[in-house]
Amino acid sequence: MENKKYHLAETEAKFAELIWQHEPISSPELVKLCEQELNWKKSTTYTVLKKLCDRGIFQNENTIVRSLIKKEQFFEGLSRQYVEESFSGSLPLFLTAFFGGKRLTVAEAEELKRYIDAYTESEHKK
Repeated sequence: MENKKYHLAETEAKFAELIWQHEPISSPELVKLCEQELNWKKSTTYTVLKKLCDRGIFQNENTIVRSLIKKEQFFEGLSRQYVEESFSGSLPLFLTAFFGGKRLTVAEAEELKRYIDAYTESEHKK
């Protein structure tokens, strides 16, 4: 996937959120929803939809709009891209900057430990 795929302008993000909340949705229904929620004209909706379809995030097939990348997958990719671009892919460097001297609660530390344990590579898992 291309790196730019995981970037959405503010208005694109609002539009994407509408699709994720209502999918599958017909494109005429999407036009009405965007008119109500974003104050967009029909042409604006179709222009932005085409752009995000071309980027592989959504598809508009037989007037039904669906996501090709689910919301959770999108934000996972966005997070990974941010760590890669800003911290040379180093999660420890990111966490050091993120915490910036902030103390974790015991509950937060335990939750992080559970995540680390669940995602840690081990010789026993093959």
